[in-house]
Amino acid sequence: MREKQIEQKLVRAVRTAGGICPKWVSPGFDGVPDRLVLLPGGRIAFAEVKAPGRKPRPIQSARHRLLRRLGFRVYVIDSGDRIDAMIGEMGGRDGKRDAAAGQQD
Repeated sequence: MREKQIEQKLVRAVRTAGGICPKWVSPGFDGVPDRLVLLPGGRIAFAEVKAPGRKPRPIQSARHRLLRRLGFRVYVIDSGDRIDAMIGEMGGRDGKRDAAAGQQD
């Protein structure tokens, strides 16, 4: 599956969970994650979409660490399975949150 296909699946899955998943572009602040994940109940995370097996670039990993230090969840999505896991961890399926989720790169 290509990165674009994974990104499209992510947007559809978030919409199905009742949320929105806008693209995030931040001029002058390189390395930000590709998408915001906004779910009902004020749940927010950031999603970096990669082709299967690909890893974030160093600047992206640095931005992920910064966002996590600020208390946000950051997910690296490289498969459809990761999408389902992310939405579940955020409480998008049953309204519950997993406080330890979203800490992988």
